Amino acid sequence: MKKYIWSLFLVSFLFACKDEAKVEEKQEESVVEYTPITDEDLETAVIYEANIRQYSEAGTFNEFTKDIPELKELGVKVIWLMPIFPISEKNRKAKGDLMVEDIEDMEERKKYLGSYYAVADYTGINPDLGTEEDLDALIKTAHDNGMFVILDWVANHTGWDNKWVTEHPEWYTQNEAGEIIHPAGTDWTDTADLNYDNQEMRDAMTASMKYWVEKHNIDGFRCDVAHEVPTDFWNANNAELETIKPLFMLAESEKKDLFDEAFDIGYNWEGHHIMNELAQGKADVNKWDAYMKKIDTTYPADHILMNFITNHDENSWNGTVQERMGKASDAMLVFQYVIPGMPLVYSGQEYGMDKRLKFFEKDSIPKTKGRVWEQMKQLGTLKNSNSALHGGKDAAAYKRLITNDDASIYAIERSKNGQRVIFVSNLSNEPIKAKVSGLNGEYRDLMSGATVKFQEGMASDMSAYAYLLLEPIN
Repeated sequence: MKKYIWSLFLVSFLFACKDEAKVEEKQEESVVEYTPITDEDLETAVIYEANIRQYSEAGTFNEFTKDIPELKELGVKVIWLMPIFPISEKNRKAKGDLMVEDIEDMEERKKYLGSYYAVADYTGINPDLGTEEDLDALIKTAHDNGMFVILDWVANHTGWDNKWVTEHPEWYTQNEAGEIIHPAGTDWTDTADLNYDNQEMRDAMTASMKYWVEKHNIDGFRCDVAHEVPTDFWNANNAELETIKPLFMLAESEKKDLFDEAFDIGYNWEGHHIMNELAQGKADVNKWDAYMKKIDTTYPADHILMNFITNHDENSWNGTVQERMGKASDAMLVFQYVIPGMPLVYSGQEYGMDKRLKFFEKDSIPKTKGRVWEQMKQLGTLKNSNSALHGGKDAAAYKRLITNDDASIYAIERSKNGQRVIFVSNLSNEPIKAKVSGLNGEYRDLMSGATVKFQEGMASDMSAYAYLLLEPIN
């Protein structure tokens, strides 16, 4: 009997080892060999803005790292980590004009964690988020899944207890009395304004950025208020960084000369505001068409704009997608993927988050997958696989289609490498009969999978903010 039990145990052990080997083999097969980011990667990229503090109850790197393989389902190729640095305690903001030090209740003080953008140490990690080893594990997991990681970099100002303030006060903007000041024209009183007339400070800033690329294999940077920092600094700085490896550089700006040399991509702020206006009935499609003509002549052909319907600023200060876009939310989600450029996903957006995340306090996002997750999964797959949605430096062609009501109906065709995608939407709050010139024959609705038939000259009923995302059936 003992012999039988031992034999059974041995067989079970061998099968377990075999199964474990299969699991390990499967995991190894799913690992992507890491290579630095290329222009080809940018064509199909979706950016994910990771608010680590609010992403989970724990608010740590490790909790986010667990979900990276799931983000791959959404077509995410670039993970942007909001600032991961220690946050200054001096002059820390609680809310509005209230500073933490003005709160008498010590327990109440503890809940205010400060602004991510008041950096106390450019080469340190906020211990609330984890350790250097935790960050490295996050970056490796992203790389193993074919993704790249960029850091949010705050070059315009520091927190008040950054060591630079005491060691190098001359690196900061000062008033007539010789006192360091916060950035002019802002309410960012929890930060100290840096002086880019000082070459030593410039060198130190570049050295700090190189540290993250060399030590932690970071793939680039999202640069906060990039237009407030001299362009000649970015040109020299980013060229220096590129000597290490190719990087992805995102500017929080639309300033044209930033994209001549220094940056790959910038914010589509103006387009975003028009999208809000379209959703709220404050503008019609003619305003969007005028904007598209404007950017076509303003920016070089290889410039990329980042399209978004939410981000950390919009969500916390101006409202959720539902608050701002209401019934147009679905149409605008698809809109941000099909117009030229690169779409952004903000933490929680994929779960249909309908709450404003606290900015200075701990909060957390919902984690229930639903309709929005499935929509974004479809859109991410299309963005990754269909060259008609390429949005990088060799973007797919953009053609405005003629309609019977160009003030209400937005109809475009994107095309590249023989592939075509057509987007038609009633961007008004009234139902309409829509005619689109050139639509004739059978098309596949890329969101529903249904076959849609069009006859040239025939009108289709479209409800308010309805949309179709189509490809021809050959």
